[in-house]
Amino acid sequence: MTYPSSSLGRRKLPARFHAIVFPFILSIFMCGTVSAVSTAKGIGLTPDFVARWCSAWVISWLIAFPVLLLILPMVRRIVGWLVHAPSR
Repeated sequence: MTYPSSSLGRRKLPARFHAIVFPFILSIFMCGTVSAVSTAKGIGLTPDFVARWCSAWVISWLIAFPVLLLILPMVRRIVGWLVHAPSR
């Protein structure tokens, strides 16, 4: 079986991996952003900011990724109750 290629010529994962890849990438960006803001607010932009931020990011990501895997089905249902499905 061959997999489709992206515009960069790399092979793409099969669609069945969407449920894992989406929360994986979302959790990386969200935890990085939130932990950077929280760390900057807590200690300021000190010389050890990056080290402290990375430590906070890893801890928050280890919690956020499994939580996202658990709550995304519930969030999709809630959004379905609140938002009309797009017309096709």
